[in-house]
Amino acid sequence: MTLRTVLDFYRHDTESPRSRHYVRHTPEGRTSFSTNEFFSQMTALAEALSDQGIGAGDRVMLLSDNRPEWHMADLAVLSLGAADVPVYGTLTTDQIAYQVRDSGARAAIVDSAEQMAKFVQIKDRCPDLKLLIQIDGERDDGVTGWEDMIMGGSIRRAGDRFWDRAATIDEDSLMTLIYTSGTTGEPKGVMLTHRNLVQNVRYSADRIPVDRTDLALEFLPLCHVLERMIGYIYMWRATFHAYCSVHHVGDLVGDIRPTLFAGVPRFYEKVQQKIMDKVAGSGALKRALFHWALDVGREHSRHRITGKNVSAMLERRYRLADNLVLSKVREGLGGRIRFAISGGAELPMHVNEFFHSLGVTIMEGYGLTETSPVIAVNGAKPGELRLGTVGKPLTNLAIKLAEDGELCVKGPSVMQGYWNKEEQTAEVFDEEGFFHTGDIAEVDGDGFVLIIDRKKDLIVTAGGKNIAPQPIESQIKHSPFVEAVVLIGDRRPFLVALFSPAVEELERWAKANKIEFTDHEELTSHAETQQLFADIVERQNAVLARFEQIKQFRILAEPLTVEGGHLTPTLKVKRRVVEEQFAHLVKEMYS
Repeated sequence: MTLRTVLDFYRHDTESPRSRHYVRHTPEGRTSFSTNEFFSQMTALAEALSDQGIGAGDRVMLLSDNRPEWHMADLAVLSLGAADVPVYGTLTTDQIAYQVRDSGARAAIVDSAEQMAKFVQIKDRCPDLKLLIQIDGERDDGVTGWEDMIMGGSIRRAGDRFWDRAATIDEDSLMTLIYTSGTTGEPKGVMLTHRNLVQNVRYSADRIPVDRTDLALEFLPLCHVLERMIGYIYMWRATFHAYCSVHHVGDLVGDIRPTLFAGVPRFYEKVQQKIMDKVAGSGALKRALFHWALDVGREHSRHRITGKNVSAMLERRYRLADNLVLSKVREGLGGRIRFAISGGAELPMHVNEFFHSLGVTIMEGYGLTETSPVIAVNGAKPGELRLGTVGKPLTNLAIKLAEDGELCVKGPSVMQGYWNKEEQTAEVFDEEGFFHTGDIAEVDGDGFVLIIDRKKDLIVTAGGKNIAPQPIESQIKHSPFVEAVVLIGDRRPFLVALFSPAVEELERWAKANKIEFTDHEELTSHAETQQLFADIVERQNAVLARFEQIKQFRILAEPLTVEGGHLTPTLKVKRRVVEEQFAHLVKEMYS
């Protein structure tokens, strides 16, 4: 079957009917939909939206935690030739109002009363917003319930009409409008077409071996383009679908027992830390056994990655290590993981090696919302994976490095432009049609891509020295006491650092060392805590050039958070926000 639109991927899902095809997991329990139940609700919703006047060219906002209804709403909207505007639940009322007005959204589908309250507050400020639909909970006046929409739709022959409409959709029509996280200014609506996503799914799937026997767990927010694109791969391959919130995945993953999932680097870092904390609390013999098994796993994984033959002796040692230790550690992730995907930011090398040593293959990739998103990704086969890189570019893309090392890309999955922002669109495309990513990169002799840093994050000191902060920050985050670190020094005489502490780990350390404190501020300002972080800085400075060394630091009393506006929803640090908010500490360090 020809793949023209995203709906063509979903057709494959309907061709493999199952009784528990789509399952939502929460701390309270599970809710499941069969293939037919999902299809019936989704097509009834499409009919109801059509009856309410939603049609080709319209925009519908979608704010929901991960659940089957997210995909129902997505597919229903797309089947009408409309485009959806997915947003994060962490956005404030004013941020949502901006995106509603800028996109001209006519309807919003929202999962809870708490989130719907934001839309009720802004409705008077958003003249185009006419229809509010709520999935769960008690509703305010003027808000329509999900069940009412489903029951109100003309369900007779709804399935036939769904596919009839799908066949008429132009593959170059707007499919979705995704607003950037705004780390460098006002959010911009990225315009992606069906062709953009279809092309990215098709060529990314060549690296990601998925089949209908897999149980795919989707816990990264589905409004994030990475999870969304991978979700279409799951539909194309007709996997079993499991959904849960990113806030609950740590508690639920062992029971869900997925065979694959995608995560951001911070997720893998936290899992590693949790494992190492448990090891540290065990007896000396168990600790020694764990580290021996991990060393064996590391040696075995290096052979596996490079395609080298594994000696009989190493294979026997690995089987013993796996039986005694490694398989038991993997049980914490359900025990069935075939591989995992990492994107959204750089995955620290030591974290990647750790999971490969455990027998969990992580395929790190790279891309942007503007590229639908994947530009490059490591594969599962020997020769397709190289740790420390983001893999080779997809074969349907052309890349080049600008004179300053900026990675540029051209191909069918690159966006159409920024919504209502022609000037900003023109700024990111050159005369050859290449999109400028804003990332500094290198490409090795075998074609693997290494991302060095964000171009706008590069620090140029007052002495004219160029410093890429991310590699240094990544090394510092090896410490279990560091949740995040922000280096500052642009146009200044030397580097300084703001530390966001790993609060739980720091509290455990304080109690173990009999350090008394009444709150986080007292703990972070304690002389012994200051010395702990001074030692972290000293160890890092020892391997840095003189101009890269950190001369001063401050520990923040509270960690950086999404809610505080310091982090994007994908946990990237908003450097300028952090520097502005803690300007008094920065000034203090340079005084």
